[in-house]
Amino acid sequence: MNLDQAAFFFTGSILIMLGFIVVTAGIVVINHLLHTYWKPVRIFKFLDYPPRFMTPEEAAVKKK
Repeated sequence: MNLDQAAFFFTGSILIMLGFIVVTAGIVVINHLLHTYWKPVRIFKFLDYPPRFMTPEEAAVKKK
């Protein structure tokens, strides 16, 4: 391996690592934007009913 090949290898490895860093930063930015502005999609709205909580009488029966 002469000096020209070593210089090209060194330059290429630096540029590849910089490319990986740019791609990773882009993925992080896109993930942040999706997490910030994404709203849940509700397909079955008729299944959205308020949750039913246990009454004190039911809780007393369950403890027995």
